[in-house]
Amino acid sequence: LIKDIKPGLKNLNVIFIVLEIGRVTKTKDGHEVRSCKVADKTGSITLSVWDEIGGPIQPGGIKLRVISGWYASLWKGCLTLYTGRVGELHKIGEFCMVYSEVPNFSEPNSEHIGQNKL
Repeated sequence: LIKDIKPGLKNLNVIFIVLEIGRVTKTKDGHEVRSCKVADKTGSITLSVWDEIGGPIQPGGIKLRVISGWYASLWKGCLTLYTGRVGELHKIGEFCMVYSEVPNFSEPNSEHIGQNKL
């Protein structure tokens, strides 16, 4: 569950629904990066997806499953879920998931800011 994701966890297996997709940006070396807001019944988190792995991501009623190769880390004090080089993302359904946008586990909080300094 999203509520169980903590900085430093690796090889995560999470099922979520995509709520929002930020604009696609390109890195200096040509990689595409998508930042998305995703949620399950326990809350929401920011997802950062690189290159073709982000292809199946669409906003709205799309239910996706993250399979291995993913990790959680802090970026500017905000908890974020990232794809690794071997991460996988699979569409497993549409319009079939109860979710909650709150709490947003990617919002800065004092616990994460303290961990960022370690």
